[in-house]
Amino acid sequence: MEKKIYDPSLPENRYRHEFKYLCSYGELMMLKVRLKGLVSLDSHVGKAGVYNIRSLYFDDIYDTCFNENEAGTDPREKFRIRIYNHSSERISLELKRKVRGKTWKQSCLLTEEQCRKLMKGGIPALTEESPALLRKLCLLMQTRQMMPKVIVEYERVPYVYPHGNVRITMDENISASDRTELFLEKQIPLRPILEAGQHILEVKYDEYLPDYIYRTVQLGNLRQTAFSKYYLCRRYHL
Repeated sequence: MEKKIYDPSLPENRYRHEFKYLCSYGELMMLKVRLKGLVSLDSHVGKAGVYNIRSLYFDDIYDTCFNENEAGTDPREKFRIRIYNHSSERISLELKRKVRGKTWKQSCLLTEEQCRKLMKGGIPALTEESPALLRKLCLLMQTRQMMPKVIVEYERVPYVYPHGNVRITMDENISASDRTELFLEKQIPLRPILEAGQHILEVKYDEYLPDYIYRTVQLGNLRQTAFSKYYLCRRYHL
């Protein structure tokens, strides 16, 4: 088997800037008008211009991920399983790490059988060909009792711009569920975790953010937040 060499220029090894803001529905609508014609919608949104994201987050017996997020620990990381538009056709396991204000994400695909096993807190059968990321999660499940904790679901409107690898996302109707065993079901019980009319804007980029995009997303009264959706959803349910 060919040995992979670490290359920081590759997207999967690249740390990105990521800024989050609490927005009202009116502010999001204003941003959509200002961004129109400047940046493109992600091609995955289809005709609707939006897609659904559902993530199943893991934490250990000590709630380390939750507590580190609350304390602003650096570095910190968390595991999640993610699907889109309530479909099990593509299931990805992701590890998201935050270091010195930047984020890095690693991912691998899961089979539905593997996902259902993990949903129940079980460890799927592993082989030498199993992704290293899956093996790491299974090790933490054995040594630190890492378990599924909460489901996070929302609708995303994503804009992309190639220069600087810019991604601007508007996440609406952020909701949570502790019914982790229902993760792959089409419909699950959900509760909103933000005040009515509040949503989250995220601005992500690699080395630089083009100035005209920076000016476009400046509304003057946006409230930056450091808390993750996982933290907000766990705090609601604890």
